[in-house]
Amino acid sequence: MATPHALILRAPGTNCDHEVQTAFEMVGGRGTRLHLNALRENPKQLRDYQILVLPGGFSYGDDIGAGKVQALFMQHFLSDALRAFRDDTNEKLILGICNGFQAMLKAGLLVPHDEDGPLATLTNNDSGHYEDRWVHLQATPGKCPFLKGVRQIHVPIGHGEGKFITRKNWIAEGLAQAGQVVLRYVDADGKRGGFPVNPNGSQDDIAGICDVTGRALGLMPHPDRHLFPTQHPQWTRHGLKPEGDGLQVFRNAVEFFKKT
Repeated sequence: MATPHALILRAPGTNCDHEVQTAFEMVGGRGTRLHLNALRENPKQLRDYQILVLPGGFSYGDDIGAGKVQALFMQHFLSDALRAFRDDTNEKLILGICNGFQAMLKAGLLVPHDEDGPLATLTNNDSGHYEDRWVHLQATPGKCPFLKGVRQIHVPIGHGEGKFITRKNWIAEGLAQAGQVVLRYVDADGKRGGFPVNPNGSQDDIAGICDVTGRALGLMPHPDRHLFPTQHPQWTRHGLKPEGDGLQVFRNAVEFFKKT
């Protein structure tokens, strides 16, 4: 097929859209940055893309909660278009990183809402402040194309509201049993633990989840901030890798379409 094309949605306060565009171009894909208002004016243009990305940042200043305003915008103005994209029979992909994950989850694109609201959300870190550090992630890819062949990666976080919680414990257990919990915080040896291994207090050490199809992924850490090996703070000590750990996430997305 033609070169896979990613639509990278940005809003006021988004600050990682250029990194995401660079990532796709590095692995043979294409990336186009587009403002939410432009998509609202013409939602049908979503059909022209194979991948939709909601990048990180502080959309709308994170007023009333991280990602909340963007989620409300998507629910009110783009709900039909986004759900049609997600449910497209051509099996398209959606990726939400950090603020994008917050918006996806609060908009119901990963875990459906019920009459009482969201079953899961992302809230304030247990530390009570913004966390900016590198974390190890253990992947359980299952049917998630973004994580094919990924076992453990080392990427940075940067958030104040990254604690994943569900309304009831059985909801998190159900997500795990359904194979939707695809990324967890671990240490360098792959063992789970408290702070700072789990940097925000997320329930069950959850760092990322997918929807029931596996084709929509949301994660709090930033694969887009470890594309080049020299972005790692200890590359001079540990040696230079061929590429940054996060690049594989984007390569997998592009290769998903090249093989279909």
